[in-house]
Amino acid sequence: MNHENTDLVLATRQFTVLLSSTRRGARLARLLTERQLADWGQPFDAAAQVVAELAGNAVLHGRVPGRDFRLTLALSGAGTLRIAVTDTRGERLPHVTQGDAPDAESGRGLLLVEAYADRWGVDLGPVPRKTVWAELEVGRERASGVRRHGL
Repeated sequence: MNHENTDLVLATRQFTVLLSSTRRGARLARLLTERQLADWGQPFDAAAQVVAELAGNAVLHGRVPGRDFRLTLALSGAGTLRIAVTDTRGERLPHVTQGDAPDAESGRGLLLVEAYADRWGVDLGPVPRKTVWAELEVGRERASGVRRHGL
């Protein structure tokens, strides 16, 4: 490993935990995010909202009985926080419900993710998993408007 790569590795902080695919597990994901970011000396309000939505979706739409979901937080030295939630329902992809479907029963929560995150998307695999991720530039003011997502 060269010196440049060593600096990059040392500049990234990471936290990963498996949680039960229950409402309690989703709540714990949010609480652990708040605590971990506080320990890292980072603001956590926006990240906690994103984690609450992604963990809630993993429990509601990605749950397979007996299988956990994984929460990963990675803070780069450049100030980008990557939130990733992995579940075992790779065939059920998230979608955003736009304003033309106000009576839709799901999808509106991802509008919150779009509002808080600078980027978000979905990575498939390995089968049967999917990972829904969001990236936030820590300490940057959120501008109003639509965010880009990678679906």
